[in-house]
Amino acid sequence: MYRTIPLALMLSIAAPAIASADVISDRQDRQAERIEHGRNTGSITWTEGIKLRAEQNRIARTKAAMESKGYLTRSDRAKLAEMQNQASKNIRAESRDGWHRLWGLPRVGK
Repeated sequence: MYRTIPLALMLSIAAPAIASADVISDRQDRQAERIEHGRNTGSITWTEGIKLRAEQNRIARTKAAMESKGYLTRSDRAKLAEMQNQASKNIRAESRDGWHRLWGLPRVGK
C-alpha cells in the first residue's frame, strides 16, 4: 500500500507537465492545418505560406530546445504560448490581407 501512494503522487505531479506539452503540440497542429487550409482555398499565397511555415518551424525548434532538459517550466510554456499567439495573429492577418491566388491558377509549391 505504501508503494502506491508515492507512485500516485508522482503521476499526479507529472500529468500537468505532460498535458501542457500535448496542448502545445495540438495547437501547433491546428495552426499548421489553418495554414494549409488557407493555401488550399487561395487566401494564403505561396510566399505567405513559406513565411508562416518558417514561423511554425521556429516554434517547434524552440520547443524542442526547451524540452531537451526533460520538462517545460512555467516560463517556457508562457514563452511558447506567446509565440503561438503571435503565429495565430500572423495566420489570421495573412489570410485576410486581400492577397489571393487567382482562381484559375493551380496551387504552386508546398
